[in-house]
Amino acid sequence: MRIIIVGGGALGRNLAEILIKKAHGVIIIERGAGRAEELAETLDCTVIQAEGTRPDILEKAEISKADAIVACTSHDQDNILIGLIARNYGVGEIIIRTDDLEFHTVAKSLGFHHVVNPPQTTSAIISDALRGLDTIELSTLVRGDVRFTSHIATEKHEGIRLSDLNLPKKSAPIGLYRNAGFFLYREDPAIKAGDELVFVTVGESDVEISALFATDNTTDDEAAAP
Repeated sequence: MRIIIVGGGALGRNLAEILIKKAHGVIIIERGAGRAEELAETLDCTVIQAEGTRPDILEKAEISKADAIVACTSHDQDNILIGLIARNYGVGEIIIRTDDLEFHTVAKSLGFHHVVNPPQTTSAIISDALRGLDTIELSTLVRGDVRFTSHIATEKHEGIRLSDLNLPKKSAPIGLYRNAGFFLYREDPAIKAGDELVFVTVGESDVEISALFATDNTTDDEAAAP
């Protein structure tokens, strides 16, 4: 795969090292001159010292040929902007890093499915460890065609209960996030706009769920069960 990483900090560098070992083609865009020089000297990949939010720089990195782009700078707004530009170029996989949960929600509402929030993930694991809990990594539970996915509800889903969603056969709701709280499916909450709904799916069911929550074709009748 040809993968562009925008942001050469700790996350970008570690990711690049892993991808290079797996023989992927990696291009790093880093605006800091000193850091870019260090990356170029220590990593076996192309490093471009420039501002990664500029379309001309992304074109220099041949974004139109990229299979994936990872926006992991230290600025959430820049990462979302990079994601929007990448979408315009038709990049297949777009991964966005956010540190602020508000921008995490913004990225999700814009239709980005792969949004990573390192502080939230790390703090949750540490909190569990302090309580004596051994948190199971989600990746160890994902096998075969099983996928976990989430989508942001819009006004068109307002008032519909989780149990009334007309989901594909090989899928089921797990629950939903609302502000700082999480409601399990068994509580069957009524959906509010802005809620992040979490599902488990098998096979291509995640594609059907994505269509259900697409803002341009979702209707109340489609969202609710007949």
